[in-house]
Amino acid sequence: MKLILMGAPGAGKGTHGAAIRERYHLPVISTGDLIRKAMQAETKAGEQAKAFVSAGKLVPDEMVIAMLEERLQAPDCQKGYILDGFPRTIAQAQALEEMGIVIDRVIDLEVEDEVIVQRLAGRLVCRECGATYHIQYSPPTGANTCDHCNHLLSRREDDEPATILERLRIYHEQTEPLRDYYASRGKLYPVKGQDTVEATSKLVLAAVGS
Repeated sequence: MKLILMGAPGAGKGTHGAAIRERYHLPVISTGDLIRKAMQAETKAGEQAKAFVSAGKLVPDEMVIAMLEERLQAPDCQKGYILDGFPRTIAQAQALEEMGIVIDRVIDLEVEDEVIVQRLAGRLVCRECGATYHIQYSPPTGANTCDHCNHLLSRREDDEPATILERLRIYHEQTEPLRDYYASRGKLYPVKGQDTVEATSKLVLAAVGS
């Protein structure tokens, strides 16, 4: 089973992707994670990507697709996978098709912009192990340190308020057209964000298994 999790930055793709992974034992492939790992490793591609990410811009298609194509060759992807936040443009969706990838379902997480701004502005991440927290909804046990590895937490560069608004603008302009693209193919499954993570995850799992 090959799935796409679609939604604006902060809509909960990572959280609900983990719920699908646990239920169906499929790897979650986040192009955002692939890009961040390349940046942390200070590879040539990572340095090129950093300039775009810091400004709230999308990393160019050819860079993202090259990273993704390499990742999908791994053994854990042979029985299927969950693409978290990719494709983000119709051109990227077409690139997937050109790679011979047939997507079964696209789960579209729908969350209001105001809620997303509140979520992302309070998000903290551990640069060491990748754990994510929120100063209001899921704060760490200690004072600004990770519960798992005790490293200091920080805000991602692309979670700064001005950058969040720019990311949302780009999402509405470039990614939302994918709704019609996949709906026309009978593969779009919209899920309205609920008041709790548990309630939303229940709807997401229902959409995957329906």
